[in-house]
Amino acid sequence: MVHQYKNNGYNIVLDVNSGAIHIVDDVTYDVIPLFEKETSKEEIVSRLKQKYPQQDIEESCEEVKTLAEKQQLFTSDEYENYMEQFKDRPTVVKALCLHIAHDCNLACRYCFAEEGEYHGRRAMMSLEVGKAALDFLIAESGNRRNLEVDFFGGEPLMNFEVVKELVAYGREQEKLHNKNFRFTLTTNGVLLNDEIMEFANREMANVVLSIDGRKEVNDRMRPFRKGAGSYDLIVPKFQKFAESRNQEKYYVRGTFTHNNLDFSQDVLHLADLGFQQISVEPVVAPPTEEYALRREDLPQLFEEYDRLAAEMVRRHKEGRDFNFFHFMIDLEGGPCVAKRLSGCGSGTEYLAVTPWGDLYPCHQFVGNEEFLMGNVLEGVKNKELQKEFKHCNVYAKENCRKCFAKFYCSGGCAANSHHFHGSITDTYEIGCELQKKRIECAIMIKAALAGETEG
Repeated sequence: MVHQYKNNGYNIVLDVNSGAIHIVDDVTYDVIPLFEKETSKEEIVSRLKQKYPQQDIEESCEEVKTLAEKQQLFTSDEYENYMEQFKDRPTVVKALCLHIAHDCNLACRYCFAEEGEYHGRRAMMSLEVGKAALDFLIAESGNRRNLEVDFFGGEPLMNFEVVKELVAYGREQEKLHNKNFRFTLTTNGVLLNDEIMEFANREMANVVLSIDGRKEVNDRMRPFRKGAGSYDLIVPKFQKFAESRNQEKYYVRGTFTHNNLDFSQDVLHLADLGFQQISVEPVVAPPTEEYALRREDLPQLFEEYDRLAAEMVRRHKEGRDFNFFHFMIDLEGGPCVAKRLSGCGSGTEYLAVTPWGDLYPCHQFVGNEEFLMGNVLEGVKNKELQKEFKHCNVYAKENCRKCFAKFYCSGGCAANSHHFHGSITDTYEIGCELQKKRIECAIMIKAALAGETEG
């Protein structure tokens, strides 16, 4: 399978199954689809001779033939059978999302957690439940040494004392069980202070700081419960925090909606505030919501991604780099093929824990009793549901099997698929289209920077 596209002046050809990427001239770009259909060289010349000199066409045909012989074009998919075997692997839990607080001090309009309550009651995780969750993770992690725990909410800093105590408990257990905890924290920043920053810099491998971008955009969607905006309070704290972490191991993370389709301006605003690690992602919401993205928004959103990619290349040349999460792909290494094809591991390797210890496949399923998997004291009880998530990969999704992006997106989000289609093996179409566009832009950036190096 080959995917071809043009972006910011580059003719880009991706051989999907090998991962090989080629930047080609116009002649070769037009030859490749004909060659893929096993058209003879003579017929290719006949079809293209009105557009290009015959010698150029023949030389391109030879170049394409050589690439195919080297298994860099038109390669076959060797992974489907492998994924059948991968599904039968033993289940090992390696990561937990601890809902340390089902409460929040903001009232974000698009929040899937309903002001932190997750369709239920306000609650704080006790130290006892948190310890049981860490014990469960250690017991279910098998021989895996590196484990991940994200303190999530609601707003986790509303239960900061328990966060501190759980980190201390985790550090004790590391020594007893030969494990290594990688703790992370997601916060809206309202309660950030010097003590918390110092603690996070010592104990948190990564911190996610929630902000949507420009003041008017952020304050419209991320207000306090009485309506006041949060931007002026959190920006100075986030700037100080990012600098205290040497502009590494954090993200400012925002959400764009139908109300700010020019979201590239929010990304650049955050970059101009000095942030170097940025993620601004599309909202996922029912079409009945006024802020939900619509199919008719896609052309403008595609232009925004193109504009952002070109600006990132320009800023790189000026020495003003920043990372944009969705444009960060590793073309040489990255996760193993099985991981890339099976996704985030929700429902198997990754689970969410409520304040009272219930287990769900991930934070987006919390509160939906259909997806209750068990609890931290008794473990996973719903083995059939676990098996269903274990079998969730790109080959289980008809829309993914023939998609060029499958090795990069892992089939998309199971929760989004269920929310829109009632099945974890379907796809959320708007999300798919945006993901494909982001991958195209990410590859273009790599091509531009590689060309700059070669030059």
